[in-house]
Amino acid sequence: MSATGLGRATRATRETVSGLPREFWWLWTSTLVNRLGAFVATFMALYLTLDRGYSASYAGLVAALHGLGGVVSSLGSGVLTDRVGRRPTMLAAQLSTAAAVAVLGFMTHPVAIAGVAFLVGMASNASRPAVQAMIADIVPAKDRVRAFSLNYWAINLGFAVSSAGAGFVAEYSYLAGFVGEAAMTLVCAVVVFLKVPESRPERSGGGRTAGGVPAEDGVRLSTVLRDGRFMGVVGLSFVIALIFQQGYVGLPVAMGADGLSSSDFGTAIAVNGVLIVVLQIPVTRFIQSRDPRRLLVASSLLAGYGFGLTAFAGSVGVYALTISVWTVAEIINAPVQNGLVVQLSPAHGRGRYQGMYTLSWSAAALIAPLMSGVVIDHFGAAWLWATTALLGTVASAGYWLLMRGLPVAETAAPARPSGARVTKAEASPS
Repeated sequence: MSATGLGRATRATRETVSGLPREFWWLWTSTLVNRLGAFVATFMALYLTLDRGYSASYAGLVAALHGLGGVVSSLGSGVLTDRVGRRPTMLAAQLSTAAAVAVLGFMTHPVAIAGVAFLVGMASNASRPAVQAMIADIVPAKDRVRAFSLNYWAINLGFAVSSAGAGFVAEYSYLAGFVGEAAMTLVCAVVVFLKVPESRPERSGGGRTAGGVPAEDGVRLSTVLRDGRFMGVVGLSFVIALIFQQGYVGLPVAMGADGLSSSDFGTAIAVNGVLIVVLQIPVTRFIQSRDPRRLLVASSLLAGYGFGLTAFAGSVGVYALTISVWTVAEIINAPVQNGLVVQLSPAHGRGRYQGMYTLSWSAAALIAPLMSGVVIDHFGAAWLWATTALLGTVASAGYWLLMRGLPVAETAAPARPSGARVTKAEASPS
């Protein structure tokens, strides 16, 4: 890299990380630590099919129960986030996750594995609305998308490291992976307990959200459900999530069927996190001034057909190439959709709104494993990848219809501060 290029990169990095509250950086650190220990969600399918010898359908059932746990906890944790507070909700979720993950590693009976996987899904998903709401609380509006960008960076940096490392850990001992995730989750809870203060806003009335919903204290789940604009975004998020979930459900099963090992999968899927870390800044700068409606349409097509290309993969290199395609879709979709979600959420209802948004991903985590397991077992993996291409087409049409009726100002990311050149929102409630 030339001196000029290095200077530009340094300046862009400095502008990206400067001016954010100290509390945000402790929350960012807890997110990074949590993702460094991620194991269960990534390697559950391989653990059940390769190590335990169960069928793809059973692996899909367990993953679906894990997703069902997330569905159950999404709305409940959103309500707790608004009523009890962000910090208590996060601590309870993290401590419960550590205990459940450790127990899961010692389960041997198929019913016990399924039951504890459900508890893990409940606990691990419960902190997401609180984290999202806290970022929106502690970061000024002009810096909020930048903060979500950095949090998303932490998620994927941790994911990239853990995916490759955990793949080799799995070659040695899956139990070590479960215990390691439990330990890292406990460290995450310690960071939150010692360094992250409560951020729930003081109660005050008045105002309306961007969706026209009253922003006073009386925000209920029924309020969220009546917000048609927001629920449209939630529905489309569910379709997109169905596609992206295949990277952790259908993809490892397909690679295993091709004779590839867990370390091969770990190496291939790590490409996702590495590319996001490397490309997030330049791609976000490129799309910053583009029409968000067109970006959502384009990213949906890239996601669907990126996974569709997996039908032609048979080696680690080709699998990594297809992962690169849908990773670009993830990078594009993330800031646009999440900027819109935050903008449509009232301050005193952020937990409930984020809970509903998280529900779209949790529901996809429930449906996607069942879909992929049944399709692979009865029709073959090629049909699964054709289905993802169809879903991408449906999502792109849905985004076009929904966004066509919205002013561009409401779908765009919030205005960035003077001098700030890089912004990015979190793609999903990972």
